[in-house]
Amino acid sequence: MIYNNGRRVLVAQWPRAGAELSACAAERDSLREELDRIRADRDELRERLLDLLAAVRARRNAEAELAALYRERDIARARAAERDPAQPLH
Repeated sequence: MIYNNGRRVLVAQWPRAGAELSACAAERDSLREELDRIRADRDELRERLLDLLAAVRARRNAEAELAALYRERDIARARAAERDPAQPLH
């Protein structure tokens, strides 16, 4: 046992403390790598989700445009049709 300025220094514990420190550093590094992989997966999924949302918006816009075209076609057909004067208006 060694004394340093009146405090006891446990020399026998230093190798174990060094091993614990290196184990903590290794665990920290592995967790950091795992976090990087998870972030990469998240970014990829986010890009896929944005692509999917863009496709859904495009489909909705196309459906709205198609409905407008059908409506215009029906209006044009109604204007082009001749009314039978023998039938009442209502």
